Amino acid sequence: MTRFLRVAILLFITFFSIQVSAQTNKDQRYIYFLHNGFIEQNDLSVAHPEYGKAEYNEILASFRKDNFIVFSEIRKKNTDAYDYAKKITVQIKKLLKKGVSPNKITVIGTSKGGYIAQFVSTFLANPDVNFVFIGCFMDNDIEKIPEINFCGNILTIYEKSDIYGVDASKRKETSKLKINHFKQIELHTNLKHGFLYKASDEWIVPCKKWANGNL
Repeated sequence: MTRFLRVAILLFITFFSIQVSAQTNKDQRYIYFLHNGFIEQNDLSVAHPEYGKAEYNEILASFRKDNFIVFSEIRKKNTDAYDYAKKITVQIKKLLKKGVSPNKITVIGTSKGGYIAQFVSTFLANPDVNFVFIGCFMDNDIEKIPEINFCGNILTIYEKSDIYGVDASKRKETSKLKINHFKQIELHTNLKHGFLYKASDEWIVPCKKWANGNL
């Protein structure tokens, strides 16, 4: 069985679980996890030369252990962030139509996945949905990606030693959509961009708290 076939089967099971849960448990909380670009380009067994292996499955397991229903998949190589965000936005809208409260849905993205999550925030334009952007903002994004507008309950997490993720206050200031809550967490792991490769409680625990409504 190929990796993509296994992923497709897992996605079907996960989406079916989401449909059932949305109909039976109004208190259930959902996470859409969008991984970094290295996983998109490499098998999970491949280690980054500086950051080591990306602990994708371990990250998902941590969220599921806390009873979140998690929607995630390994994207195809060279996935277009804009187009993929449109796909996720459609999925979230379907979940909302099934009666799930927007504040029970959290979109979490690391690195490239964080940029996809930012586009989802823009496209969805729902101020009650939760978002966590991890290691995915640089000051020149304002000029390079002007179409992004934060909307929702926004948590950004960045590592002090990471040049690829910094304080995102500038994006908050330029965003034209409604932001109900905005919070930032600066980590000091000294792991540079590699911090988000790890299934580390340093960033996962704040994500869980945000997804549970501790805004």
